[in-house]
Amino acid sequence: MPEVPDFLRRQPTGFYRSLNPATKLVIAVATAAIAFGVGGWTGPLSMLLLAGLTAAGAAITRRLLPYLLAASPLVASILLVNTFLYPGASDPLFAIGPFTATATGLTAAFQASLRVTAFALSVAVFSLTTPTDDLLSDLERRGLGRRAIFVIGAAISTVPRLLSRAKEIVDAQRARGLDTEGSLRNRVRGLVPLAGPLVASTLVEVEDRTIALEARAFSAPGRRTPLRTLPDSNVQRAARWAIALTTVALIALSIAGALRLP
Repeated sequence: MPEVPDFLRRQPTGFYRSLNPATKLVIAVATAAIAFGVGGWTGPLSMLLLAGLTAAGAAITRRLLPYLLAASPLVASILLVNTFLYPGASDPLFAIGPFTATATGLTAAFQASLRVTAFALSVAVFSLTTPTDDLLSDLERRGLGRRAIFVIGAAISTVPRLLSRAKEIVDAQRARGLDTEGSLRNRVRGLVPLAGPLVASTLVEVEDRTIALEARAFSAPGRRTPLRTLPDSNVQRAARWAIALTTVALIALSIAGALRLP
């Protein structure tokens, strides 16, 4: 009896993990939109708290560090630029050489940093709890075109595939005696023989993937029938609409000035 593939027998655990991918996608987009679209402290702080609670509920708090580290250079630049170079600020706090920190700039810097962090956490929670094949399968079932499905899947898998291929090339070169460890000079020198095979193998993979797609009738007319249907419910459908409408309303009220938040 043939073995059942992992993506067919995998069962998500936990409430948030068990949600439909579309529901988790709406939550992630709404979290980022409210964090950036609602002014003051309330928007970014509430969304940062929501993303943190969701991560804790999904038991992925320890896996969030790479995402936070990736966002740290942007956060650092936001803090420095806004604190010392905020336009029109006239409430100085202290000076470092020719640069003067202002209270207005510091407030804007912290608010912007919270927004970026909330966005990074929302993306991290979604990606760590939603397998790519589940997302693509659900989007295809909802009628998204196969070309768009392929573009989304290729974009999501590009970086992991490149990293995996680069590791394979480095291991193969080390087996042939190339020194890619130790001093900075050796590491930089090891990048030169890595670039050629990496680019060449990527181009070969593009051709192989094109042939494989045509062999599977990728360009054939008509809509494909999904092999599996992910769990969904009327409650989740209603929740998605409610979240989307609430997000739009909050942002519109904040822009119009009718929503007064600290």
